[in-house]
Amino acid sequence: METPADLGFRMPAEWEPHDAVWFSWPHPDTESFPGAYARIPQAFGALVRAAAEFEPVRVNVRNAAEEAEARRQIGKCDNVQFFPIDSDEPWCRDHGPIFLVNDRTGEVAVADFEFNAWGRKLPRWDLDRRVPEAVARHLGLRHLVCPLVLEGGSIEVNGTGSLLTTRSCLLSPNRNPEMTEEQIVRNLEQWLGVRNVLWLGDGIEGDDTDGHIDDLTRFVGKSRVVTVIEENADDPNQAILADNLEALRGLRDEDGDRLEIVTLPMPGRRREWEGHRLPCSYANFLLVNGGVLLPAFDDPRDSEAAALLGSLFPGRKVVPVECADLIIGLGSVHCLSQQQPAAPRP
Repeated sequence: METPADLGFRMPAEWEPHDAVWFSWPHPDTESFPGAYARIPQAFGALVRAAAEFEPVRVNVRNAAEEAEARRQIGKCDNVQFFPIDSDEPWCRDHGPIFLVNDRTGEVAVADFEFNAWGRKLPRWDLDRRVPEAVARHLGLRHLVCPLVLEGGSIEVNGTGSLLTTRSCLLSPNRNPEMTEEQIVRNLEQWLGVRNVLWLGDGIEGDDTDGHIDDLTRFVGKSRVVTVIEENADDPNQAILADNLEALRGLRDEDGDRLEIVTLPMPGRRREWEGHRLPCSYANFLLVNGGVLLPAFDDPRDSEAAALLGSLFPGRKVVPVECADLIIGLGSVHCLSQQQPAAPRP
């Protein structure tokens, strides 16, 4: 059987043009925000409004009543469209489709990977599992089904052949225990159109995904990455992030060129909820057409992170999105969104 790579498909970089960005509206019975759901719809509405300033937004909702609530929280936005697609949790980066593009034909397709709630960490994910197929059906796009368990937040691509990920997540036995590292790499190559898989180590403290890359290191160019560092030697993240920084220094892009590494600070304040560390990270930003949505945490370093990302993306407006409540769910801007790339011109 021909794979997406055989057919000419690839996963584009996030900075390539978008047709839209997708979200899944959070439900009152979510498992993600224990004891805090009442604070979430307003914060989520602000995130959607911020994205809609730059490009069309598509929101999955459970029913008409939930759509009405979402409209109330978002406010007047002509750039928002709702789809009757149910989900278990709001983390669209991970349960949503991964969109592929074909530069030869101009086609956009949906890659549908297996999803098991981050290694069966939640009691249900049947609805989440069906979201990619539903999106493909609503958009009339080709639906490509892959047996690999994979979440969108666990991978980061430069669009020209390189992919960043972590061993702690992709090689975790709670994802694909029957596959070797070589088999997982082959699946990534065949299904995402990459040819250079780059491995980092562990994720930050408080991240229950086993170490998603979008809290650590992001491509900001073909051979340039931005990676978070922790300067406080008493913080457990200091050693984790120092190890990842050292690993990055030894990596190359698909053409054998060294990576240019830009360091990004971690928030200065350590935040907790119900005794557990929250994985606040400025690396969890989202690129939109003409903009950068930056997770903000009411922290003194918010402005420093905004200035640095602005320098990396000249011409894009950096918009801080308050995530002090959203991070209670152990994710923020990037985790809650999934971009839909524009069709390339063949």
